[in-house]
Amino acid sequence: MISEKAAKLPPFYVMEVLERAKELESMGKDIIHLEIGEPDFPTAPHICEAASFALTKGETKYTHSQGLLELREAIARHYYVKFKLDPDPARILVTSGTSPALLLVFMSLIEHGDEVIMSDPYYACYPNFVRYLGGHPVFVRTKEENGFSMGFDTIARAITSRTKAILINSPCNPTGHVMSPENLRGISEIAGNIPVISDEIYQGLIYQGKDHSILEYTSNAFVLNGFSKLYAMTGWRLGYLIAPKEYIRTLRKIQQNFFICANSFVQHSGIAALTGPQDQVREMVATYDTRRKFIIKRLRDIGFGIKYEPCGAYYVLANAKKFSPDSLDLSRRILEEAGVAVTPGIDFGDGAKGYLRFSYANSIENIKEGMDRIEKYLHT
Repeated sequence: MISEKAAKLPPFYVMEVLERAKELESMGKDIIHLEIGEPDFPTAPHICEAASFALTKGETKYTHSQGLLELREAIARHYYVKFKLDPDPARILVTSGTSPALLLVFMSLIEHGDEVIMSDPYYACYPNFVRYLGGHPVFVRTKEENGFSMGFDTIARAITSRTKAILINSPCNPTGHVMSPENLRGISEIAGNIPVISDEIYQGLIYQGKDHSILEYTSNAFVLNGFSKLYAMTGWRLGYLIAPKEYIRTLRKIQQNFFICANSFVQHSGIAALTGPQDQVREMVATYDTRRKFIIKRLRDIGFGIKYEPCGAYYVLANAKKFSPDSLDLSRRILEEAGVAVTPGIDFGDGAKGYLRFSYANSIENIKEGMDRIEKYLHT
């Protein structure tokens, strides 16, 4: 018999949209994909070559549970060059993507009934992780008027004696919001002894201002990052975690038991990504910015509400209440009848009901076609 908590686990709607879109494509229907958060660029050749070379050298065995020292040193240098931070490689743990890293953190922190504060809207899987481990997500509702920013003053009001962590995500999925230095500093100050978990997987994908890491403001933080988004390596499944020193032994034990280690030859590709040419990264960011400006204008022209322009990641969370209060039904109709896959806002919490998330990780030509189809469907 299926366990109760597994039975109650909600679907990840964006994946269900993708799966249905693939079914329609298999039946010969042309679908424009604006739902999935996956770069449409290929992985850079020097990264692929590093993995191939590692395979030919026989780098196919287990590594240290924390990952290759050379990769951890490269991650530490990356944070020094970018933020003038100097994390000890001994505080870095390499994982098979950032989702396992988040699971490791929650497993090391959460007892039954403990609370984790997070924004609403939120990345769809965050509360599911917490609930599955017996914890309770505590939501801080954010507003589109200020870009869905989770301010430190509202976080302070949500803290209780059961709060075990504050979870932030900047640049943010699904809103594209980028937290200001003032807000990051404020969150660090009000957190006190409560650790901040900072999902920084979209770091580098910003179009205004400068990148920041929570580690610039506090050492009592867990940083999640990886290679999927910035280096177009989603299928490689390579991420990492920077943690306070006192948690490393616990995290290593959990990694040993549940995952052993990240793929060995893939770790060599991570070294190449961080230490090799960054030309493709710069080109990707510039291309995303062009697409961002284009899709925001088109969405507004169609009639979607966007009160605050997103300036990070590659998403626009647009108010679709003018067309329907039911984002799930609207997304299904747009897919089935207009041939455009978009993500229903309900995937991201009550605060995103009536919204649709559009990904601009697709060509400008496809985005234009998608917008044309949606405009025709909604206004015919």
